[in-house]
Amino acid sequence: MANKYCPIVGTLAYVLSPDRRRVLLVHRNARAADAQLGKYNGLGGHLERDEDALTCIRRELREEAGIECEKITLRGTINWTGFGKNGEDWLCFIFLVEEFSGEVFTKNEEGDLHWLALDQLDSVPMWDGDRHFLPLVFDADPRPFHGYMPYANDRPLRWTYCR
Repeated sequence: MANKYCPIVGTLAYVLSPDRRRVLLVHRNARAADAQLGKYNGLGGHLERDEDALTCIRRELREEAGIECEKITLRGTINWTGFGKNGEDWLCFIFLVEEFSGEVFTKNEEGDLHWLALDQLDSVPMWDGDRHFLPLVFDADPRPFHGYMPYANDRPLRWTYCR
């Protein structure tokens, strides 16, 4: 009998600038004990017991960036097994925010917020696995992707997805 799958459920959002050339990322540099220390990442977090995925990402963006989503699209889902400092399994809903209101924070409790050019994302430190799915977040295909990326020792073992 296979092990029961009980993932941590989370959300992750990539917020586009009004000119659609930059994306808002957090540089995880605020907490020395952060498993993602030094990496750039989208914004988001854990789904709470009384939330759906859309409510969760709206709350997370309000808390982490000070913004309200005006136009948001589910771009995909990813099943990360063996991910994190204790090898947890994660199921994540990935969103693209194309319009928002509010003044974007300059930092939050995880680190500094930066607008990075989409064509420069390869030049910043991030999880190796993010480089596989990020092109799907920003491409013109309207269909959501659904991916599987097992991890071991903080490295992706493979990447598969379908649309």
